Amino acid sequence: MITKCLFPAAGYGTRFLPATKAMPKEMLPIVNKPLIQYGVEEALSAGCHTMAIVTGRGKRSIEDHFDISYELEHQIQGTDKEEYLKEVRNLMHSCTFSYTRQNEMLGLGHAILTGETLIGNEAFAVILADDLCVTETHKSVLAQMTELYKRYKCSIVAIEEVQMSEVDKYGVIAGEEIEEGVYRVNFMVEKPKKEEAPSNLAVIGRYILTPDIFDILRVTKPGKKGEIQITDALMEQARLKRVLAYKFKGKRYDCGSIDGFVEATNALYHKLRS
Repeated sequence: MITKCLFPAAGYGTRFLPATKAMPKEMLPIVNKPLIQYGVEEALSAGCHTMAIVTGRGKRSIEDHFDISYELEHQIQGTDKEEYLKEVRNLMHSCTFSYTRQNEMLGLGHAILTGETLIGNEAFAVILADDLCVTETHKSVLAQMTELYKRYKCSIVAIEEVQMSEVDKYGVIAGEEIEEGVYRVNFMVEKPKKEEAPSNLAVIGRYILTPDIFDILRVTKPGKKGEIQITDALMEQARLKRVLAYKFKGKRYDCGSIDGFVEATNALYHKLRS
C-alpha cells in the first residue's frame, strides 16, 4: 500500500566537513556501502519500489550511484569484482529512481514539500539516510511501520527513548499508548529544552505520511532558524485527525554525527566479518 519512499538529501552535511565539501553526506560509506544505499534497501524491504530523492547542488553522485557505469562495469566484467556490484544492480532493477532539487535549505518540512511533485496524492514513506536502522530478528523498521499503516491508515513517526540531556536535538512527542509501543500523539515539539520536553520519546528519521501533509506544510510558518519543520505540520495533523508514534524494534545509529558514524561502521564491520 505504501509504494513510494521520499529521501530528503539536499543538506550540506556540515558536521562532516571537510569530507562533505565535495561528497554528499548520503554517499559516506558504512564499511562498503553508502548510507543512502542502506536506506533504499530498507525501503525496498518495506514494499517501496519508487524512490523519490530530493537533492541539491553537488549531489550528482547520488544519481550516478543508482545508474549504470559503463566504463567501470566493462573493466570488471568477468572478474570476481562483479560480485561487489550485485546489491546495487538489484536495486537498479527493482526500483525506479526520480529526482528533484531543493533550491534553498529551509528545513525538513520544506524538503518534503519539495518532493510533492514526485509523490502525488498518496501516502508515502520518508527515510533520512543518516539515521541508519538495523534489525536482527525483526522486519526492517520501515516494514514494521508499513504493517502498522495497514491497520491505522494515518501518518506514523518512528520514535525511540533518548536521554533527557539529548532531547534538544530531536522532535519530541507526548501521547497515549494505545497498544504496546504505539502512541496516539497529542503533543509534539521540535528540539525543546530539557525542562520543557513533554517526554524523552524522540522522533527519528522514519516517517509514513498521508498526502494531506502537503497542504498543511504549505501554510506552516517557519519555526526555529526560519525553517519549516515537519514536526509543526505533524502537530497540526494530529490536532485535525490522528498521528501515531511507533517505538520500533531495532537499533538506530545517528550517522549524522561522527560518533554515531564510527559506531555504525564498527558494528556493521564486525557483523560483516562474523
